[in-house]
Parts: sequence; C-alpha cells; structure tokens
Amino acid sequence: MSVLILAEDIDATADNMVRALADRDVIVHRVNTAWFPTQLSVSAELRGGRWTGQIRTPARVIELAGITAVWYRTPRAYKFPVALTPAERAHANLEAKYGLGGVLSSMPVLWVNHPARLADAAYKPVQLATASRCGLHVPDTLITNEADSVRWFAAVGKTVTKVFGSNTILEEGVRKIGFTRLVDDSDLADLRGIEVTTHMLQRWVPKAFEVRMVVIGEQINAAAIRTTSAAGYLDWRSDYDSLTYELIDTPEDVAHGVRRLMATMDLAYGALDFVVQPDGAWTFLEINAGGQYGWIEDETGAPLTDQLAHLLAKGKQ
Repeated sequence: MSVLILAEDIDATADNMVRALADRDVIVHRVNTAWFPTQLSVSAELRGGRWTGQIRTPARVIELAGITAVWYRTPRAYKFPVALTPAERAHANLEAKYGLGGVLSSMPVLWVNHPARLADAAYKPVQLATASRCGLHVPDTLITNEADSVRWFAAVGKTVTKVFGSNTILEEGVRKIGFTRLVDDSDLADLRGIEVTTHMLQRWVPKAFEVRMVVIGEQINAAAIRTTSAAGYLDWRSDYDSLTYELIDTPEDVAHGVRRLMATMDLAYGALDFVVQPDGAWTFLEINAGGQYGWIEDETGAPLTDQLAHLLAKGKQ
C-alpha cells in the first residue's frame, strides 16, 4: 500500500506531505513526470482489467499494483532528448501522454484529483452552472465577444471583468497580472478588440469580506479574508500585505451546496472562493481543483496537511 505524489522537484508543500505520510508509516513515492524518459521508465502489462508492472527511477522501483492513492500535485511536462527534431518531440510527447499518462490515469485508486476531473473543473462556465444547480448563489454572468452585449450587461448594474484562465502573462520579458477590475465608462467608450476572444463579465457583489474555502474529502475549512485597502477590496490577490485571516464556520446551506458541488464534479479536493455580503449571504465565485493551500494553513493554523495526509493514507474505500 503506497501513495504516489506527482509533483515538481522543488515544492515545499509536497515536502511537508511526504513527511506527514511518513509519520503515518505510509510508503510514499514522489515522482515528477518531467523525469520521463531520461530518469523515469515504465513497463506495464494489462492483467485482469488492471495495469500492473513498475515505474522505475534511479532511486526506486514503484509497483503499480501497490499504489492506493495518487496526489496529482504539480507534475511537469515530459522532457525529451534535445537531439530530437520538433516533429519527433511532438510525436514522442503525444505517445507518452497517452501511454504513460493513460496507464497512470486508469489506476482505480483515490485521486486527489484525477487529471480528467481537473481538466473538466478548469472551465469556469462549467463551475458556475454546476454550482448554481447545486444550490449555491452565483453572480449574474455574461460571456461574450460582442461589444453591444457588454454595453447592455453593464447598463443593468455595477460590473466587473475577470479572466477565464491564468491571470498572468509574460510579454517581452515583463510579467503582467490581470486582476478583477470594475468596468467603467472609459472601457465602454472603447471596446475595440473585444471581438477577438471571449470575455467574462459578472455583476458586482457587495462584500463584507471574502472567503477562501479549502475542501478536503468531507472536511470544510473556511477562512475569512479581510482587507484594509481599496485594491484589496476589489481583488484581494492584488494586495496581500493588507490582508488578515480568520477561520470561520460555514453556514449549513452553503456547506450542503459545496458538498453537492464536489460530488457532482467528482473532486476530492478544492479551493473555493466566496463573497460574504453585508447581510451575511454567501456568493460562490469559483473553484480551483488544484489550488494552493499552504498559505492558508500558515496564516490560520488550519490542519490542512494533516487532513489531506489522512485522506491519502486511507485511500479509496
């Protein structure tokens, strides 16, 4: 019985998890998929509907049949020999994705979280629609690349715009970050270029504070995030120095909706963001199925590493 951790080489959170599992006398295998094929090899045979065999690294041999849980943390892309041509590298990458990746993803074990479920959960339109069906309150949202639709939506009430994917881009050697921002008159006066791609606009939700919720199995950990700055009030990620954190209880109706959301999306772990309005109502913003949790643990003392280690050690029931 063992736990496989798929993570990059330098990752303090993964280091802590290895120690937490070792303290439970759990066998831990930590692997970075970037090691394939130069430092990692695989030999798998299909027997009785399950792939058996080994993954080998210079340090160890990992029996596939002995793995009972996988933590899909932050594995990196395969790295192929530089001698390969671009066409050869693309072919090798595709074969490794469906070969090694297929063997791993077919293992009938506890996944935190399965890569296919992570891929599904990355679509914010899917998140929002699913959360609403599960009973969580979701802001009115528009997805469009039409200028007239933007003007119509913004005319109804205070509006913010957000990105669907990563809010960070690297352009000409400069790292640029796109935070949540209010749509103002100057934006509406010049919407040139909006037709190039889709954009997400949401109705502004009045806030008393925000919540980062970390769900691990059946455990729900909610941390109130408060700010003293105008920038942090709009998007707390823009001013970490202004933030304070406090563990709070989750209302039962919200907890029920969250558990339905996690079950519907088949997720064992998730980092969720909410706005809590002045009247106490909770509004769902998004879920990051692979979101970081170490900083919340550091700021609040919530036993997140312990909870996740317990879940992984238990494996699939």
